Amino acid sequence: MLDPLIRRAIDPTVDTVGRFLRRTGVSANMVTLVGAGIGLLAVPALAFQAYAWALTAIAVNRILDGLDGAVARAAGPTDLGGFLDIVADFLFYSAVPVGFALGRPDMALPALVLVFSFVGTGSSFLAYAVIAARRGVETTARGRGKALYYLGGLTEGFETILVLVAICLFPDAFAWIAYGFAAACALTTATRVAQAGRDFS
Repeated sequence: MLDPLIRRAIDPTVDTVGRFLRRTGVSANMVTLVGAGIGLLAVPALAFQAYAWALTAIAVNRILDGLDGAVARAAGPTDLGGFLDIVADFLFYSAVPVGFALGRPDMALPALVLVFSFVGTGSSFLAYAVIAARRGVETTARGRGKALYYLGGLTEGFETILVLVAICLFPDAFAWIAYGFAAACALTTATRVAQAGRDFS
């Protein structure tokens, strides 16, 4: 929901860093893969209830996730880069609640519900993007140079980041956070299905 506003605020700075990294020979795919590896370190950190370390891994992952797009814009986006970026994002998003459940088995049910809700938002997002691409529909609402059509919703990247940070800062409130965000994700999925019904009928 807030992604377009955030993108407008940070894109000039992020693009400057992206151009610098590109000049030094760093590729967007390198940034994506390094970011994914660091982000997945949140899983063992959460499993051992080392929430500060998990938060650090999450923060670095999200910074690099922003930078890989900036490097791609500087070099020219590629289909492989877009594929790697979206796969890394959804694996990371799902890995965090799994890591939390490993450390707190009593929270396995809300973690499972949260992952289930991510499947809904992820599949509705990707299915819409596939049909939009086949129809030649494009948008710049979620930033320039995107490899996929970015259909918005109540829960997007920024909101998900806030939830992952909240999980680390308030682990005892995990169930409330997970169920609340899962409900918001369900609403996002429903609105995307309705949007597809209107656009693709």
